[in-house]
Amino acid sequence: MADPRPLAPSSCDCFVSLPPASAAREVIFGKNSDRPKDEVQEVVYLPAATHAKGAKVQCTYIEVDQAERTHAVILSRPAWLWGAEMGANEHGVCIGNEGVWTKEPVGEEEALLGMDLVRLGLERGSNAQEALQVITTLLERHGQGGPCKEEPTPFVYHNTFLLADRTEAWVLETAGRFWAAQRIREGARNISNQLSIDTDITAEHPDLRAHAQRQGWWNGEGEFSFTKVFSLVHQPVRMEAAKARYCAGQQLLRQHSGQITSGTIMAILRDKASGICVESEGFATTGSMVSVLPQDAHLPCVHFFTATPDPSRSVFKPFVFVPNITPFHQVQAPRFGDKDPIKERPRFQSRVDRRHELYRRRQLALEALDSHQAERQKIQECLQGLEQQALESVKNLLAGSLTLESQELADLFFDCVNAELQFYK
Repeated sequence: MADPRPLAPSSCDCFVSLPPASAAREVIFGKNSDRPKDEVQEVVYLPAATHAKGAKVQCTYIEVDQAERTHAVILSRPAWLWGAEMGANEHGVCIGNEGVWTKEPVGEEEALLGMDLVRLGLERGSNAQEALQVITTLLERHGQGGPCKEEPTPFVYHNTFLLADRTEAWVLETAGRFWAAQRIREGARNISNQLSIDTDITAEHPDLRAHAQRQGWWNGEGEFSFTKVFSLVHQPVRMEAAKARYCAGQQLLRQHSGQITSGTIMAILRDKASGICVESEGFATTGSMVSVLPQDAHLPCVHFFTATPDPSRSVFKPFVFVPNITPFHQVQAPRFGDKDPIKERPRFQSRVDRRHELYRRRQLALEALDSHQAERQKIQECLQGLEQQALESVKNLLAGSLTLESQELADLFFDCVNAELQFYK
């Protein structure tokens, strides 16, 4: 069995705000994806599609039955895998995942990654509850497992998920093939690399409690707490950091309750003092996402992605689902076909350069400016201005005081990436 204890800290943080915690009639979703420091995260758009009955789809490691129809999705994902760390679909569903270790053992056997389940849920779920049912059905059928980073030394974890749509959110926490879910209808909620569902369980694996009894983890009497029953008795040191981030996230959400906007969630994702914005020797925040899901179904959902590491030095760029999306190859990694280290056996015996254009040009610019702090600060201020302009435009769009043509919306993410690239010349 793989050692579930990585040498470097690993972490992610997901947030959701619903009225009355939100300042407006909006559900706001956000996530920091904290991954190996040099891992490249790309942003990809996949249009809706129909598939032949009985078709299969190749996920990161295994094949599963394909759905006859898949929704259009936008994904932020480690460039080496099939799934996604976070994303949204054309129906206003958002999902993010987090690694977790419980009493259920993790193993090296290849199955579905939690990141595969994020994409599968988005491609097949027209609302958050439906996406949750997709994920739990596939989890029960195929299990979860396999290396979760692009290295020959196995690094394996199970997953928790935060799902949201225009009306509600769900926390889904797993241990092997077992799971529990909690519906969130109001207020704010966050998750951070640990179990957090206590006795308020809305839905669960049909054999969850019987399994816990068979293992001797629960005596069958009194209230059933998923967190208490399935959490490790002796938590690894790394989980104390997760606990501290979870509490810090709760505190920040409470501090802004009733006034939470997309800007609020972006500021939380940039908070380094709490550890929510990660910058360590081994792990870092490699991509970030914030989504605004208006409860008025006539208004568009808007999804912001950085496509670059460290949100405190990145630009959140908006995307809206409309027909004829302009391709944005500037944030998509190169492909290596059959020569990709993930496809060769044994896997991950070599490394390839997966940096996309925005990642590479930003990296070169920041390195060149390391000894020119005044110039670096000037560029950072210009980038902040670019983001603020996008936020104001989105605010006016949702308020009805700004109208954009369909083609302008189709170009929106592409144009924002291009505008950012100009600063790195």
